[in-house]
Amino acid sequence: MKFVIAIIKPFKLDEVREALADVGVAGMTVSEVKGFGRQKGQTEIYRGAEYSVNMLPKVKLEIAVSDAMMPKVVEAIQQTASTQAIGDGKIFVLDLASTTRIRTGETDETAL
Repeated sequence: MKFVIAIIKPFKLDEVREALADVGVAGMTVSEVKGFGRQKGQTEIYRGAEYSVNMLPKVKLEIAVSDAMMPKVVEAIQQTASTQAIGDGKIFVLDLASTTRIRTGETDETAL
């Protein structure tokens, strides 16, 4: 099993969610987060004063998938979330040691 974490631009969330549903993802966790990478934030002007915004709004997706499904999930996120611009985000894939569904007690891939 794999745990896929993707950090994407907020306006891409609906497109990515639909693409993941098309490849068979049954559920995910979505969080609003802030951060920066190579963009280093941005400079904005408010009431005539210039100030730096160091943390940009992003959306974090967390998805547990089978080993076989992982490449399709990563490809769907990468293709759908891309705007070909800096700040599109990152995808991280981690090994998932164990999963348990609380309601039924099912474990590992049957719990996904």
